[in-house]
Amino acid sequence: MTLAVVPPPVALATDEWTARASAHRERVDRWVAPHLERRRQGRSHPVLDFLFTYYSEPPGRLRRWHPGAGVVLMGAAARERLAWPRYAEVDGVDADGRPVRGVGLDLPAFLDRRGEGLRVIADLLRATAGRPAQFGCFGLHEWAMVYRPEPGEVRHAVPLRLGQDGTDAVVEAARLQCTHVDAYRFFSRRSAPLNALRPTRGTQRDLEQPGCLHAGMDLFKWAYKLSPAVPGELLADCLDLAGDIRELDMRASPYDLGELGYPPVAIETAEGKAEYVTAQRAFAARGAVLRQRLLDECDRLLATAGAPSP
Repeated sequence: MTLAVVPPPVALATDEWTARASAHRERVDRWVAPHLERRRQGRSHPVLDFLFTYYSEPPGRLRRWHPGAGVVLMGAAARERLAWPRYAEVDGVDADGRPVRGVGLDLPAFLDRRGEGLRVIADLLRATAGRPAQFGCFGLHEWAMVYRPEPGEVRHAVPLRLGQDGTDAVVEAARLQCTHVDAYRFFSRRSAPLNALRPTRGTQRDLEQPGCLHAGMDLFKWAYKLSPAVPGELLADCLDLAGDIRELDMRASPYDLGELGYPPVAIETAEGKAEYVTAQRAFAARGAVLRQRLLDECDRLLATAGAPSP
């Protein structure tokens, strides 16, 4: 297979890339540092722990800034990265077009190890981006997870804002239409049949839609799964979006989180539904931009591999 012609990696001087690496660490520590402190103290957080328990990227790796593909890092400090996965000595050019040699993404090794996953992620992102956003779910997936629970189906050790009977009544009066497999799979046994759809891993590509809060949060997952081939700034943008969405997700949930500083979005009322949809639309707009940036990175990597985009 003939590889696509791509420009050589562009060199970044030590002072430039180390400043970006420091800024990245400071930025992600908005989420990472409090989590590590809670973990040291043996405390849990029903809202924010989700970023590190449901999602699996370790805090230490999140703090690592990566330049992404098409960049070569210069200077002695860059050589430390030769001990990191998917880094190697690579040839590039400086700002004047002169050849240089530094440290950057080991693209052949990345494509050999992650090429199939790259194609799957690109395919899902493209299918999601091409589908109209839906804004009629009102975050009821969290309510469905605690609907008429059976033993062992307790989600969080947090009181329900409306009590169990009130929570059940909201679910029974609503139309459940969750499209996201990783939300639906946590529905209680009694609420799962009430959903209009039966999302599975096999139907994820056909059902995922850009209005879904979980699809927006999952951009963080796709960004770290593509690491170190995507820029750290893009990963941090996706992490920020996931954290912000998670707060809305839980504010609209049936839990009473007032003592933790999260006022409820009372989706059982018309006013709460309107508040939820307004925020949901704003998150969908942010997600659309990040989804396209991730797709652009995927397409560039696939073109480098000589493979057609899905």
